[in-house]
Amino acid sequence: MEARAPGEPDAIRAIPVRHWGRWVSGGAVLAVVTSVAWSAVRSGFFDGPVVRRYLFSSLILHGLWATVKLAVIAQAVGIVLGVLFAVMRLSKNVVASWVAAFYIWFFRGTPVLVQLFFWFNGVPSVWKRITIAVPFTHLALYSGRTVDFMTPFMAAFLGLALNEGAYMAEIVRAGIISVDEGQVEAAQALGMTPVLTMRRIVLPQAMRVIVPPTGNEFISMLKTTSLASVVVYGELLRRASDIYSSNLKPVPLLVVASIWYLVLTTVASIGQHFLERRYGKGVRRR
Repeated sequence: MEARAPGEPDAIRAIPVRHWGRWVSGGAVLAVVTSVAWSAVRSGFFDGPVVRRYLFSSLILHGLWATVKLAVIAQAVGIVLGVLFAVMRLSKNVVASWVAAFYIWFFRGTPVLVQLFFWFNGVPSVWKRITIAVPFTHLALYSGRTVDFMTPFMAAFLGLALNEGAYMAEIVRAGIISVDEGQVEAAQALGMTPVLTMRRIVLPQAMRVIVPPTGNEFISMLKTTSLASVVVYGELLRRASDIYSSNLKPVPLLVVASIWYLVLTTVASIGQHFLERRYGKGVRRR
């Protein structure tokens, strides 16, 4: 042992901190999860051969494509409606502001399932024919029976897109009001019109606030399309239910549907990550 000089401080020793509680709780959780998974496998709960048989079946893949198509189109229209009604909500025009407020209040306040039933069952029972014409003219763009127009896809699309538009309006409004007011005043001082200011100054800066919740909304939309099965639209869950109603094996087919939903949401999450990086340059926290 080396002798210390008079007045020399004691050597500092690092004593590792042992978090025994973390290891114990982690081991307990792992044991429970392993036990449940092993029990499910041994009991044949998932029925692996059936899952592998139908995972890439043509009927399931058609339902997968229908799910992606409905989700992308409904989300795109919802974003457009969200931007439109967010700008109307912030407008100094009282009528436009109140119309946007009513739209947001109504479609956020009623369940999506009710809205789907309304479009698929309610509208055809009240309006027998639909005519879409150019305002103040006799030129009809479309005229036909409502039951022919309101197909399962159209009912699902209208229900999901209009509901999504209400949520996107609040997301976009939050992004717009997050932009510093001085930016708008500087644009006005340069002689920019309100529309140009919104398009060139406000919305580009608001995107870093809008993109993350919009990505979450799209991921939610991918799963919410499963509600379209109640209006007989052939999306993923509907195709899976068509199969298990004939082979009487609901659990494996629900596992197949869940696997594809997980694949879709994982891909969407990766895309959301790169979009956030793109619009968050210069403001990201390290």
